[in-house]
Amino acid sequence: MTNTSEEKICQNCKQPFVVEPDDFLFYKKINVPPPTFCWKCRFQRRLAWRNERTLFRGKSAKSGKEILTIVPPNSKISVFDESEWWSDSWNPLEYGKEYDFSKPFFEQFASLLRSVPFMSRNVTQMVNSDYSANSGFLKNCYLLFNATSDEDCAYGVGVNSSRFCFDNCNIEKCERCYQSFWITSCYQTHFSIQCTDCVKVMFSKSCRGCSNCIGCVNLTNKQYCIFNIQYSKGEYERRVSSFRLDTWTRLLKMEEEAHRMWLSFPNRYIQGTHNINVTGAYVTDSKNVKCGYFIRESKDCKYCQYLQDPHNEDAHDITIWGGNIQLSYENALCGYGTARTKFCINCYDEIHDLEYCAFSGSSSDLFGCVGLRNKQYCILNKQYDKETYHNLKKKIINHMNILPYTDKRGRVYKYGEFFPIELSPYGYNNTIAMEHFPMTKDALLQEGYGWIENDTHSFSATLKANDLTDSIKDAEDKILDEFITCSECESVFRVIKSELVFLREEGIPLPRSCAECRHKKRILNREKAFLFAHKCGCTGTVSRNGEYKNNINHFHGNNPCPNEFETSYSPDRPEIVYCEQCYQSEIV
Repeated sequence: MTNTSEEKICQNCKQPFVVEPDDFLFYKKINVPPPTFCWKCRFQRRLAWRNERTLFRGKSAKSGKEILTIVPPNSKISVFDESEWWSDSWNPLEYGKEYDFSKPFFEQFASLLRSVPFMSRNVTQMVNSDYSANSGFLKNCYLLFNATSDEDCAYGVGVNSSRFCFDNCNIEKCERCYQSFWITSCYQTHFSIQCTDCVKVMFSKSCRGCSNCIGCVNLTNKQYCIFNIQYSKGEYERRVSSFRLDTWTRLLKMEEEAHRMWLSFPNRYIQGTHNINVTGAYVTDSKNVKCGYFIRESKDCKYCQYLQDPHNEDAHDITIWGGNIQLSYENALCGYGTARTKFCINCYDEIHDLEYCAFSGSSSDLFGCVGLRNKQYCILNKQYDKETYHNLKKKIINHMNILPYTDKRGRVYKYGEFFPIELSPYGYNNTIAMEHFPMTKDALLQEGYGWIENDTHSFSATLKANDLTDSIKDAEDKILDEFITCSECESVFRVIKSELVFLREEGIPLPRSCAECRHKKRILNREKAFLFAHKCGCTGTVSRNGEYKNNINHFHGNNPCPNEFETSYSPDRPEIVYCEQCYQSEIV
């Protein structure tokens, strides 16, 4: 343990990074050396093992039947259908290997990884939801990913406990919502972001408890408002009717006006509520969370992202999932009761003391294993007794430092580093690493990372997006048989029946772009996972850019606010960013 910070140079990006005293304390507690990659490059490395939304057509290596899978066909990995993978008809221990002290550990793990079958879509308890992945407890859902407990939903990511919702990201407990991001407990809330407990709201941002509002920002418990102007119920309804939002042309005009409105109002420096000593973005009900991103009900966590299942504690560098994670480090896609786990991928359901494992569950004391269930004291899928296991594990850790793995670009991986990106079975371009760390194909190949083309079908377009009916009222059932050319990328997409029913009932025109382009557009509203030093944008009576005039006097009077902070809004972005005190003063 050291009482001082230590500056290191990241062996990936070559930039300096600081290991803080509390970091050293954590590393000592879990018995790992300090990292040689900065936290951003560690984050990127974990993301490259997450194919969240790309489906391929393949065949089960067990039954030969046609299946959909998140595993690329040319990855040389065997894939079983979910029911086959979970059955007792095969034994992962049969793939066990003796540890070879003449080869680096990661080389041996990669060989095991490509011999043990993967599950096809990483799903459980699905009903009529074959085109979804990385999800559980879905019914009648289509192209829904990273989702749980939903019914009659389509085209979404991070959709939880919701019903009859289409084209959304990171929503929870919502019903009949469309094209929205980071909303909770909302009903008929469309084209909106960061709203809670709202009903019949469109094109609004950061509103709470509002109903019958359009184009509003930072309102609380209001109704019948348009662009933050209060109207009577009758006048509101007359104005809304005149907007003709059932037509594509008028809808686009309203969207442009609303987004201009959003930019003229201050944003809270951190998105989240009920937090204590927290930095990051989209963090709620948490304590002592540093550099967090999409975190719910967690404490004493650092450099963690997408822990949207609650009750996580004392963890560093965990990406995706959660649900009672404790004392864990450098895991991806792990949750549902994990303790003392390190460097694991897709391990879940009451696991502890696992290191360098993948797709293993309900187990303890495993090292370098793949696909094991209800096992203990195994290394590279080979069973040992307790004493032999611990002695061999100690020797392997020492061997990892003596004979480390070196990747194609010369990066060195000793004990204490997560799996190299080049060993990932997914193409980098198929993973969510591309959303946070975009790279060109040439750059990826130069780094030694994989690139795998998406599984496309050569459907001939029968209709151009520009030829769709302007109003949803004029859309006929025959649209379900059309192959429509996307207005953005020129790929072909279709309208499904439940989507058409929803759009008709909500009075929303048909989309002009494919599901992939709609997703890319939605996440443009998402803040970055990185933090930037920032000064409060309040100069006394107005915002620094002069776009917003304060409603009341703030604590600093007519002088600029002295508060400085870290925020996910980069300095070059156009949004107005206020500190907590100034922002709360302006909430109506």
